[in-house]
Amino acid sequence: MAEEIFDVGGDLPVRRLGFGTGGLVGPGYWGPRGGRAEARELLRTAVERGVTLIDTADNYGPDLAEELIADALHPYREQLVIATKGGVVRTGPDQWHVAGRPEQLREMCEASLRRLRVERIDLYQLHRFDPSVPMAEQLGALAELRAEGKIRHIGLDSVTAEQLRLALESVPVASVQNAYNLLERGSADVLALCEERGIAFLPYYPLGSGSLTRESAAALTAVAAAHGAGTGQVALAWLLHHSPVLCPTPGTGSPAHLAQNLDAATIHLSPREMAVLDAL
Repeated sequence: MAEEIFDVGGDLPVRRLGFGTGGLVGPGYWGPRGGRAEARELLRTAVERGVTLIDTADNYGPDLAEELIADALHPYREQLVIATKGGVVRTGPDQWHVAGRPEQLREMCEASLRRLRVERIDLYQLHRFDPSVPMAEQLGALAELRAEGKIRHIGLDSVTAEQLRLALESVPVASVQNAYNLLERGSADVLALCEERGIAFLPYYPLGSGSLTRESAAALTAVAAAHGAGTGQVALAWLLHHSPVLCPTPGTGSPAHLAQNLDAATIHLSPREMAVLDAL
């Protein structure tokens, strides 16, 4: 069985298989997907099933995902870690714009604090580096918020290994969120750096936006069949076995899919099975 716990930032222990909230909002991360009551119940079910890491962003909805989390789970259990993101403004379905000026990041962070009903955000992740703003200014804004006690730990989303190295010279980075899954391993160098530095890697699209649940590769379906599991479950189990810093947070709006995703933590992949999957 893969190790279940990772200490984000060295002091926030979380179960490595978490829950992402992108599936609670509409297509293109815009508007509601269904009823608020159903979304709240799904969040509560995830926590009851042992999830201790919930990943969200201020632009999911926008605002809606953070509001749903607070409605469903506040006051939060002591062990529950809420990770949110700022630095992107969404103007419509699949329409978003990077916004990394220090005053914008401060405004976004403070708005997330209000929506989540907390005085400090456990993990605040810069959703994208703004190419029009010096990196030092963006990191400096996050460092100021951290010094003020509004952020506990800083994370970065969609970064290169070189950007991560440069950032680490300025601020402590507790997490990285890049695309990574069984068939998409373009951030292998970032993952290696995270392993070296003890940084949590929250792979987004851990199921390839659903493509891995439909993957027909004979090797993957054979491993899944051997475990009486779905291909998506095996893909999540592969992440948990592949690296001790990988903390996937698959999202869904379906109670059935939530249960399937969380059950992936119980799948033990043998060295032979890992070798077969690694070769895909």
